[in-house]
Amino acid sequence: MRDSRMLTQWTKSTDSLELQEISVALDKPYKDIPGTTVFDSDMARAGYHVNQFCMTLMKAENRERFLADERAYLDEWPMSEEQKQAVLDRDYNALLKLGANVYYFGKLFFTDKVSFQKGASLMTGMSEKEYLAMMVSGGRSPEGNRYIGEKDDG
Repeated sequence: MRDSRMLTQWTKSTDSLELQEISVALDKPYKDIPGTTVFDSDMARAGYHVNQFCMTLMKAENRERFLADERAYLDEWPMSEEQKQAVLDRDYNALLKLGANVYYFGKLFFTDKVSFQKGASLMTGMSEKEYLAMMVSGGRSPEGNRYIGEKDDG
């Protein structure tokens, strides 16, 4: 039996959109990378509408509409309630787990007048200064950040 978890996605029937749960495989070779959510085809399907929403923020008039009434703007999109709440809370790590891609929701950083660097630091729990220092010194250490299974491979 395949190890899986449930995500929600919208599907289009003949004349309407319906929210359905989809099973996504967890038995992937990259599932055990500590602190990493891999954006694969399952995540792309689950996050399709939240990523499309983020792309609308490239236009000034959409950013203005969104900032004027965030909930109303989000309700125009067939996203799960959990995805909408993550946007409202600016919970970027939750957005990743719900299928959003950082390169799409980076538009949300910019809408809030937050640099990508600052947004990334918020996701790591580091201050922006600590995050910058880590990146300038070569990024996150690979020690302890490889596949957990590699520890047994020598």
